[in-house]
Amino acid sequence: MTTPGSAEAAARPAGIEERLLRRLEWTVLRRLDGLLQGDWRTLLRGAGIDLADLREYQLHDDVRHIDWNVTARLQSPYVRQYTEDRETTAWFLLDLSGSVDFGSSDTTKLAVSTGFVALLARVLTRSGNRVGALCYGSRVDRVLPPRASRLHVLDLLRLMRRRPAAAAGGTATALGDLLHAAAGTIKRRSLVLVVSDFISEPGWEDALARLALRHEVVAVRLYDPLEMVLPELGLVTVEDAETGEQLFLDTADPAFRARYAAEAEAREAALRSALARAGADTLELATDGELLESMLRFAAMRRQRARLKVPGRWPAHLRSGAAAAELRA
Repeated sequence: MTTPGSAEAAARPAGIEERLLRRLEWTVLRRLDGLLQGDWRTLLRGAGIDLADLREYQLHDDVRHIDWNVTARLQSPYVRQYTEDRETTAWFLLDLSGSVDFGSSDTTKLAVSTGFVALLARVLTRSGNRVGALCYGSRVDRVLPPRASRLHVLDLLRLMRRRPAAAAGGTATALGDLLHAAAGTIKRRSLVLVVSDFISEPGWEDALARLALRHEVVAVRLYDPLEMVLPELGLVTVEDAETGEQLFLDTADPAFRARYAAEAEAREAALRSALARAGADTLELATDGELLESMLRFAAMRRQRARLKVPGRWPAHLRSGAAAAELRA
């Protein structure tokens, strides 16, 4: 793994990344100003102004937090716990394997990923929050430590654009490797965004679930409409972008297209079920979608999570004393 430095980045002339970020700031970011501000809350208890819970007084508790009304009613001292306001650290786990180069129109899944990451990273860093990234090509080959600056966002975009070229006849994506690397790299509780098309070798589900026990995880799923429904194109040759395997298909055959659609539907159902079991929120980004609409959905997801008071919706480490003890250790 290598960690790119940003010391000399200030001297670089404006490039593709600068133009992309500037365009997003003028066209989208201004419309989102304030939408995500104040939305980043720790899952821990601490100093703040929002009441989170009440519990019985324990030795060494601050007596200033005693709730005297509850204490009088229950004839036992109770203290207030507050939701701590603090800056957040966000990590982007970026799937940059060969499959994200696909796009049935002028927009590829990689372009959608780049736009989303650029915009959200800039929204976060403008508020003083830090963002970092782990990049996966055929392996986890880039780590960008979390920082908070516009220049840092440009470094992140350069990493995405200048990723190592995939070797011909390589291996299929193993998303589990990226998730395992993240578990070993991200030490403090963070917002973790897994940006991938989730076209991967099986076995990543448990790693994602373990990551969601410690962090707030959002699965940002990239897809293209052609992956769902195969149009009638006649005889075509398709190639796996990662392994180089080629297949000769007759797309004029209605039975073949029906089987393709059924397989795609089954794969969709299995993926959504796996993400739900892992406890990750899901945001879907299509190559024919609008970036602003995607960001509005993300903001709505954040507001809904903040409003939820049902304990079962929170990560398991907030409900399990054993897991909490393990995390503290």
